[in-house]
Amino acid sequence: MIVLKATQDKVLAVLQSVAGIVERRHTLPVLANVLIRKTGGSLQLTTSDLEIQIRTTAELDGDAGNFTTTVGARKLIDILRTMPSDQTVSLESNQSKLILKGGKSRFTLQTLPAEDFPLVQEAAAFGASFSVPQKTLKDLLQQVSFAMAIHDIRYYLNGILFVAEGKQLSLVATDGHRLAYASATLEIEVPRQEVILPRKTVLEMQRLLSDKEGAIEMQFASNQAKFSFDGMEFVSKLVEGKFPDYNRVIPKNHKNTITLGRTALLATLQRTAILTSEKFKGVRLNLETGVLRVASSNAEQEEAVDELEIDYAGDAIEIGFNVTYLIDALTNMDQDMVQIDLADSNSSALITIPDNTTFKYVVMPMRI
Repeated sequence: MIVLKATQDKVLAVLQSVAGIVERRHTLPVLANVLIRKTGGSLQLTTSDLEIQIRTTAELDGDAGNFTTTVGARKLIDILRTMPSDQTVSLESNQSKLILKGGKSRFTLQTLPAEDFPLVQEAAAFGASFSVPQKTLKDLLQQVSFAMAIHDIRYYLNGILFVAEGKQLSLVATDGHRLAYASATLEIEVPRQEVILPRKTVLEMQRLLSDKEGAIEMQFASNQAKFSFDGMEFVSKLVEGKFPDYNRVIPKNHKNTITLGRTALLATLQRTAILTSEKFKGVRLNLETGVLRVASSNAEQEEAVDELEIDYAGDAIEIGFNVTYLIDALTNMDQDMVQIDLADSNSSALITIPDNTTFKYVVMPMRI
């Protein structure tokens, strides 16, 4: 039976959309495979790592009929990548094997039974579903994902908090040293729902979401999230635990405010970062009337100093930061101007976009 027949670029795109979560080495060999299920003329591809499951439906030619099997996902992608994009390829079933043909090439691949593939058990009760444009969610993820923790023992920090309430969707990420918050408006009112999406899910969503106009539909249960977009269904386990109260972390009423060009500040920080020490990425910011001075030094007694002219008449402040934390925030913004609110040298700084409450970034100072 010919399971599918289409051009290389079509088949590869469908496979790559589901294969991002597949681990090359797994304790369960079948999890390195993609589950292929053909029903009539429709083809469904599913992958899983037991915590995340991605399923997509595609219309790829081939014989009509019912057929299921699993085959190595990465191997199939690696072979397809070596073929020309306009070449017609076909996948045929032959006993317990699949034969991939393209031009004069022929590959015989081993399969594993479909019934051995562990599908994720979907939650019984999901909350109210709501949707946002894919581009909106992609932008929100980009604005906060860099602040997620990596391998923190406080496992609830290794992900992003999603809060949907009323007509607002807010995303928050923190690693304990900095916090990023971004929000967008929903078209409909939804009851309050609060979940923590794991890091791997966030990175995979960023890879899959497009800048197209299409919407992404979301549903949350107590232990699961479900996303539907572009003919795909994405189900993920949630991180259990209590996320820190981000509203208490975001400073209010800092009396010293500077507004300056984002690219100029970013360039200054990138220059001074060159002479920070590898372990200790500290830079000093000196604020005085009309000027912001950025300085760094390292163990070799080298130092860098850079100055920016600014419109500022507040207190004189000297404060230290991990320069990476500042660069991360400015790199993931695309606005021309940024606003920095400071209280003193011991309080965290608040970075925002002037006249815009949808993005907030808090960074703790460091002693230098």
